[in-house]
Amino acid sequence: MISTLLYFMQEKLLFLPSVLPQDYQFESLHSFEEINLKADDGGTLNAIHFKLEAPKGVILYFHGNAGDLSRWGTIAEFFVDKGYDVLIMDYRNFGKSTGKLSETAFYTDAQLFYDYLKTNYAESDITLYGRSLGTGIATFLASENNPKQLVLETPYYSMAHVGKSRYPILPVDTLLKYRFPTFEFIQKVKCPILMFHGTDDGVIPYDSAEKLFQNAPKPQTIFITIKGGNHNNLIEFETYRNAIEDLFS
Repeated sequence: MISTLLYFMQEKLLFLPSVLPQDYQFESLHSFEEINLKADDGGTLNAIHFKLEAPKGVILYFHGNAGDLSRWGTIAEFFVDKGYDVLIMDYRNFGKSTGKLSETAFYTDAQLFYDYLKTNYAESDITLYGRSLGTGIATFLASENNPKQLVLETPYYSMAHVGKSRYPILPVDTLLKYRFPTFEFIQKVKCPILMFHGTDDGVIPYDSAEKLFQNAPKPQTIFITIKGGNHNNLIEFETYRNAIEDLFS
């Protein structure tokens, strides 16, 4: 009974989107353009593209499993302050984005935005940044393309690995429809990789990131441990801020 419930409810357990009305007006202190890209299956993907006059490059940011761009856009502005353009999208059924949700759609939608950026930026100027859920998507994209670098904040080995830590007595491997096998993708990444994870993360266990690091290509991967950091507060730690400052200086 519990296994059946988990199978049919897993989208509600994995994804916690909030929906915005289509006429919602985003606000920011930075200059931005709101864009909508159409997927081949008819889904519409909403995004915010922060633009500076003379950017050092561009960051394609993939956010976590909850909320929408009214929140995540503000979080992404941290990188605009570093002198970078930032493009951040909402996944299907998040914010103003529409379309049928599937694991494949996460990947194809991500590629759609990467291709959009390539019309205005060189690949060598594109940084892929994933946070939480978005780390698997960003890693997939890095494995299929040639960006400048890949940054992973609170990454996971796979969704099955996270699920087993939360439901150890259930057959998670059999039940899971959304696998996000980051450990498979990361082995194919050719660009530099920087990973951050807090030791007190209660959402994605620290050992999931450690296990991912063991599968990452060496020596181009750096894994930074944030002692005492949890899932949502790494930005409060000097270790994180200093590493980001060095990376995006």
